[in-house]
Amino acid sequence: MFSTTFLDLPPLAGAAGTVRLPGSKSISNRVLLLAALASGTTTIHDLLDSDDTRVMLDALRALGCGIDPDGNTLRITGLGGQLKPSETLLPLFLGNAGTAMRPLTAALSLLGGEFELSGVPRMHERPIGDLVDALTQLGCRIDYLGNPGYPPLRIHPVPHGDLALDAPIRVRGDVSSQFLTALLLALPLAAAGDIVIEVVGELISKPYIEITLNLLARFGIQVRRDGWERFTIPAGSSYSSPGDIHVEADASSASYFIALGAIATGASGKDGIRIEGVGADSIQGDIRFIDAARQMGALVDSGPNWLEVRRGAWPLKAIDLDANHIPDAAMTLAVMALYADGPSTLRNIASWRVKETDRIDAMANELKKLGAAVEAGPDFIRVHPLAQAGWRPASIHTYDDHRVAMCFSLAAFNPAGVPVRILDPHCVAKTFPDYFETLFSVAEAAEVPVICIDGPTASGKGTLAAEVARLLGYHYLDSGSLYRVTGLAMRRAGLSADAQHETQIAALAAALPLQFTEGKVLLAGEDVSDDIRTEAAGMDASRVSTLPAVREALLALQQRFRQLPGLVADGRDMGTVIFPDATLKVFLTASAAQRAERRHKQLISKGISTTLDSLRSDLEARDARDSSRSVAPLKPAQDARHLDNSQLSIEQSIDQVLDWWQQVQPFKPA
Repeated sequence: MFSTTFLDLPPLAGAAGTVRLPGSKSISNRVLLLAALASGTTTIHDLLDSDDTRVMLDALRALGCGIDPDGNTLRITGLGGQLKPSETLLPLFLGNAGTAMRPLTAALSLLGGEFELSGVPRMHERPIGDLVDALTQLGCRIDYLGNPGYPPLRIHPVPHGDLALDAPIRVRGDVSSQFLTALLLALPLAAAGDIVIEVVGELISKPYIEITLNLLARFGIQVRRDGWERFTIPAGSSYSSPGDIHVEADASSASYFIALGAIATGASGKDGIRIEGVGADSIQGDIRFIDAARQMGALVDSGPNWLEVRRGAWPLKAIDLDANHIPDAAMTLAVMALYADGPSTLRNIASWRVKETDRIDAMANELKKLGAAVEAGPDFIRVHPLAQAGWRPASIHTYDDHRVAMCFSLAAFNPAGVPVRILDPHCVAKTFPDYFETLFSVAEAAEVPVICIDGPTASGKGTLAAEVARLLGYHYLDSGSLYRVTGLAMRRAGLSADAQHETQIAALAAALPLQFTEGKVLLAGEDVSDDIRTEAAGMDASRVSTLPAVREALLALQQRFRQLPGLVADGRDMGTVIFPDATLKVFLTASAAQRAERRHKQLISKGISTTLDSLRSDLEARDARDSSRSVAPLKPAQDARHLDNSQLSIEQSIDQVLDWWQQVQPFKPA
């Protein structure tokens, strides 16, 4: 998961392959609450691990549920519809999770106890008044602690005998289907007699109610439905665990990869995107996004628990759609519209305005940044396509909305070859923490950006490069450790650095399973940072570096580190030999005296005795050897920017490199 300030997506040229989606947020949080309310223990398989499910789990733990994670499963021992008596107020923080705030408001109003429910500032701007009105109709006691109609809330206990459950409970259906879902999940707790819910106005997002009814049945509650206006919870209803339950992959998340298959040409000799974890027979309403994608020209095949999508019509066909049945997934259509043959209109989407942000305004604002003409109204958005010359590089403001971030990643496939910057990419953690990693696993870039940081020994290039990589969310290559790791692998394989074993050592070097992360060198997941810093490891590194086949193998290995979204590589010949086409090249220097002083402090801190004079002499001799060697001598690339950090702190050096990086990007500073 990317936790950087921004994530730059280079122009993406194609995509193909297989993706496995995380579990559905809508199903996950419903199942968690149902399991908590039920009698018995429920084993949940393939639960979504995200911000929204974590806040729900935290709340259930606080309520006294038994929660036992075990690998990919989670066992929940339910409350049996009753809380343990308590006279203390229980505060629950629910972030920006509407799928936690709304159902818990209803359930806790009927479970008994004193609660305060709060969230992030945006949650306190999302309406909940219609749900609270419905609950207070029947006698629940709920106070607003801020603006009336919005969280935070204070909930007081009310005996079930004091509730007015004989008359139908009326709730508006035209603001959010989550209000009706919340009542359907909570009212079985008080169903001594039949309980009737009547929906006032047109019910939006009906497919989400179908998910709720389907899951209620799995937990023993058979709700009777009269159209979409009247729902009856039978007398004597009580929750019971189904034992095991599997969470489908998220159909809303599938929309991005369905769109990707419709937009992208193939990659690496493959064609199309295969999506595993959800099929066309899903219980989730957003699976009907498939129909809209087909209308726009996508070729979609499906089977049990899988979809395969390929590009069909190109450009895509413009669409005019009532998108009320797929409110979350429809956002993806707004970005697909940029690739269409005419203006596309999405109607009946007023619910977008009360989601994580005002999504109509958000989508219109960010689409315009890309160069598109957009019209928006109270419940519609119309997007005009972009000609190749009309695309502009844009920094996409995500409004702390996961779906905005994921939608606009698709703009990186634009025909103009301009990059897209996603601000606050971490917001995808709400439902799909590994979204960008999943996208990069199937996407190919026209050119992956590289930053090279070369320089002499002890100039601080490793520290600088690793931190720049972390701040940009890029991969990191510590080229100086490669010969040492190769020597270690050689030693472990029982080989020696001679011509007899050269081919075998080169094969080892070519396939080294290396990672550089958090200042560590990992070989097949094992931290070998200390093992490669011994004197013996240094001697092995010197020996293997003389073998031509090993040098050739390590050249290819280094170039394979060039992966999306980008790479920061440090060494002595990164910008001159390994990545001569790098976007930014930095040659980092410091005086021999300054480098000797830094190395002296480092060695003394490790208990190694040495002198400044000897270290300075060694460094000057090393510089002379490196700059005069016949193969890849140490020298700055012709187009490198020189950075003398003799008098700079590491923070100042990092700021300078990042400033240079911004200068070669088409975006304004984030």
